[in-house]
Amino acid sequence: MLIDSVTFIVAALLLWFGANWIVTSAALIARRWGISELVIGLTIIAFGTSAPEFLVTVDAALRGHNDISLSNVVGSNIFNLGFILGLMAMIRPLAVSRTIVYRDGLLLFGTTIAILLVSFTGELGRPFGLALLVLLAGYLLHLGRKRESPGEDELEELRGQHATWKHGALLVAGFVAISAGGHLMVSAATSIATDLGVSSWVIGVTIVAAGTSLPELVTSLAASVRGKNEMLLGNLIGSDFFNFAGVLGLTCALKPLHVSPEASSGLILLVGMVGLVLVMLRTGWRLTRLEGALLVAVNLARWAHDFMA
Repeated sequence: MLIDSVTFIVAALLLWFGANWIVTSAALIARRWGISELVIGLTIIAFGTSAPEFLVTVDAALRGHNDISLSNVVGSNIFNLGFILGLMAMIRPLAVSRTIVYRDGLLLFGTTIAILLVSFTGELGRPFGLALLVLLAGYLLHLGRKRESPGEDELEELRGQHATWKHGALLVAGFVAISAGGHLMVSAATSIATDLGVSSWVIGVTIVAAGTSLPELVTSLAASVRGKNEMLLGNLIGSDFFNFAGVLGLTCALKPLHVSPEASSGLILLVGMVGLVLVMLRTGWRLTRLEGALLVAVNLARWAHDFMA
């Protein structure tokens, strides 16, 4: 148990540092080749912060741990909208734009409902995975045509820096780190679940989900300190959508996922969580400290329920 716990912590650190290396290096390299900050923000930054979820989800699916694979995505999205978003609102109330609610928020809500409905068939198959990937591609194309710049704030700390050969090496090191971290996290999580006598789904939707959401937590804290509400909200809602359309979509396209009753229950909670967040954001176009505390409480209550069930 002790060795598994240490392994899990090491895996979380590898995922955290690996994702940061990917985001920084890839952004600088892309800029050197004349790729716009819009494309960088929507692809590289989104992939970088979701890379831990992707590696853990794919690794678990290919090794036959379907519950950990699906629960990691569901749990990460609940953690993002519950604990991280709630915590950020408690630190500083968040002002909200109509675009985030009506375009990005409703798209995430609709995608979550679609996944829930398909899950009732007992399997998320390849055709559905491909449909999610097509949806992601369409979303990126739409944003590109709108000529918005959601990636600009994320790259603010990189201004004045230029890509060198070291960033190429760091990019490779980042992918190696998250690959190793994802493999170690799945192995450690499976062993911990066995030792604690709880299901792999519970470990995946709680501990693994929190571990793979570290990049989102760090990015959100940085945005909160700088008072960049739209970057913060866009990062969390966008990351959740990317987790579903990109991470889950590609995973299902590679290997169909069996959906357990626990998974359907988690998806129902997530639909409710996304709906609650949208209502809070729409009410007064502001997320207050009290509403943030409620989101954190819902997340913690879910964790307690999972471990005691």
